[in-house]
Amino acid sequence: MDVARFAARRLLISIPVLIVASVIVFVLAANSGDPLSDLVLNPNTPAAVVQRRRHELNLDKPVVARYGIWFGHFVRGDFGRNNDGLPVRPLLFRRAAVTFKMVGLAMVLAIVLAVGFGVVSAVRQYSLLDYGVTFVAFLCLSMPVFWLGALLKEFLAIDINKWLHHTYIFTIGDATPNLHGGLFHNLGNYAGHLVLPTLALAAVSFASWSRFQRSSVLDVLNTDYVRLARAKGLSPARVLVRHALRNALIPLATVVSIDFAAILGGAVITEKVFAWKGMGDLLIDGVTKPDINELLAWLMVSAIIVILFNLVADILYGVLDPRIRL
Repeated sequence: MDVARFAARRLLISIPVLIVASVIVFVLAANSGDPLSDLVLNPNTPAAVVQRRRHELNLDKPVVARYGIWFGHFVRGDFGRNNDGLPVRPLLFRRAAVTFKMVGLAMVLAIVLAVGFGVVSAVRQYSLLDYGVTFVAFLCLSMPVFWLGALLKEFLAIDINKWLHHTYIFTIGDATPNLHGGLFHNLGNYAGHLVLPTLALAAVSFASWSRFQRSSVLDVLNTDYVRLARAKGLSPARVLVRHALRNALIPLATVVSIDFAAILGGAVITEKVFAWKGMGDLLIDGVTKPDINELLAWLMVSAIIVILFNLVADILYGVLDPRIRL
């Protein structure tokens, strides 16, 4: 019950934050350029056509009125139409499904590896394993995502496929075009397309998160209550899992929630490297055209996700440490 009230309070606080974010996002998108520049610069486009499209996109109204119209549609789940006159919401949902299956798997992989290797590095401090994990972490941190993706293509996917005389790891796209059959029938194909972008996206996050986890575990292992648990004769595994790890996860929860925006930014680059048609591709289209409604859809979904992850982190604080709920 305490957790439910704690979550409700945090959720109410998140609502004005989202409204402020929507104002900032709209101002940025509205000043990103003229979405009808291609029509205006085309001498064969009649002025009446340009005027009609400007009216359809509400570009003939003041910025405040445009924000009110857009926000009214947004709260109903309507993201408007893009420059081609197509509804943005179905397009956004299709692109989001592509992106989030990669981002979700990359986050799970990065968290599992970060917690596992971070704890082992802390327990076996200054061992050969600790030095090896540290070296790999700093190596991953030093490589840009696009460079790591290119290396994985060249030295992992291509070499493995040649060695096995069959394409098991794909380097382009999120699925092979014109697949037949259901999800389970094509599960291997989907997995083969996920391997490289997931590894590239998870590597950098794992590298930084494992360092945070190692440092956090080392701090907790030196606390008085952990020494007391050892003095009671509890096994090292029980001391680590029941007494140390729970509190050591709190800083990692903070870092993961804050870093989610960076992961989405990395997904934009990763999608471009591996030619995925996800939200990153939608963002690039919205910026280069420019297409205000597509850009607004991406920015608002990203803002909602960042706020949601911070809310989840706050709830996790309350679960991991009951003192925070008070």
